[in-house]
Amino acid sequence: MEPVQSQQDPLTRLALEKLDDIAVPPPVSWMPQTWGWALLALIAAALLLLAVWRWHRRRVANRYRREALVELGRIEQELGDTKTRAEALEAMPELLKRVALAAWPRDAVASLSGGNWLAFLRKHGGEKSFPEPAAQLLDDLEYRSRQTRASVSEDDARMFAASARRWIEGHVVSA
Repeated sequence: MEPVQSQQDPLTRLALEKLDDIAVPPPVSWMPQTWGWALLALIAAALLLLAVWRWHRRRVANRYRREALVELGRIEQELGDTKTRAEALEAMPELLKRVALAAWPRDAVASLSGGNWLAFLRKHGGEKSFPEPAAQLLDDLEYRSRQTRASVSEDDARMFAASARRWIEGHVVSA
């Protein structure tokens, strides 16, 4: 078999030898061609940084809530056993007070008790956060003996824990 070039006439071979490779244009730049796009990218980056910063601040500011909810979950597990229910019921008002002390100034919260404490909880967590049965149990817990705390039904104890959870998750701290 003969090479392909020998079958071509001399003029075609000369023309093919003078051809250059295909010229590939340079790659398109990712840099914006106008200042408007660069400004838009800068504004978008600044807004993204601001959003991340605010998310981080909110996360740090609400750390006490997350820790309190973990502790409340541990307390709720103890409500099912009659042997540990009294300690669990005793721990819930203390947890609520610690949460309030973490969110508000000490002088505004530490001295509250009884009706004033309940009014504070309802003011910052809404009326639905502590319905009347839970409010009555909260008010009476500090005066009950260990035996009477242990005699609280599991349903009432769980209702109280649900009210505490609602308040911890939903209380509003004024700026």
